[in-house]
Amino acid sequence: MTFIAKLSAAWKAHDSLLCVGLDPDTAKFPEDLQDRPDAIFTFCKTIIDATADAACAFKPQIAYFAALGAEDQLQAICAYLREKYPLIPIVLDAKRGDIGATAEQYAREAFERYGADAVTVNPYMGADSVAPYLEWKDRGAIILCRTSNPGGSNLQFMNVDGKPLYQHVARLVADKWNTSGQCGLVVGATFPAELAQVREIVGDMPLLVPGIGAQGGDVQATVEAGRTAGGTGMMINSSRAILYARPDEKAGEDFAQAARRVALATRDAINGFRV
Repeated sequence: MTFIAKLSAAWKAHDSLLCVGLDPDTAKFPEDLQDRPDAIFTFCKTIIDATADAACAFKPQIAYFAALGAEDQLQAICAYLREKYPLIPIVLDAKRGDIGATAEQYAREAFERYGADAVTVNPYMGADSVAPYLEWKDRGAIILCRTSNPGGSNLQFMNVDGKPLYQHVARLVADKWNTSGQCGLVVGATFPAELAQVREIVGDMPLLVPGIGAQGGDVQATVEAGRTAGGTGMMINSSRAILYARPDEKAGEDFAQAARRVALATRDAINGFRV
């Protein structure tokens, strides 16, 4: 099954546009996990099991694993997802952006080593930096377009022939790079007007939308700006707000139950504006 087919099936099966980000920060783990050698795997596995039925995708951020030398635990998490939840796409958030043989190795890392269904890619070095990912016809390349961070405007909003650069990126991907229908774009929830403009340019292409939850993006504005005519088209990511939700001690919650509560509430809030 291709990435796009798997994502479309997950949107329908789980009635959800919520992407759960896996950004494991061991300093924020429950105390009983912090000294375990498999703490990262155990924490992420528990979050996955608690939220899988509310998610259309999971997005592990590779830096959180690599910084701690925990790539083996990332491999184990991806393997667990493929075995236990084979119909939920894995989007590896790596933001790779190199050329030639180096890009080929990064593609192998994402798709062979980790078995990801899609990977985030930086387009700054042009078509030959993205081409190695597109050789994997059943996998997705999610290309940075209009990112959610304030500094993104330094380059992405530069005027090029009367239009901001991010719009040129969106049109380039839609018109020239997406020949196999496997591309998506990263567009932040913190800029709903730009999100709407990207949607107009790219049609039904899937968008990975970070910026709700801890980053403060407005759910209603995000959904109304980025949804397709069918009410899908987005993976709206929330990471820290779900992973580190504060348990309701009066209700006897643990961290997994708190994460599930927030994930369900976020999914439902998104669904309230899909049609």
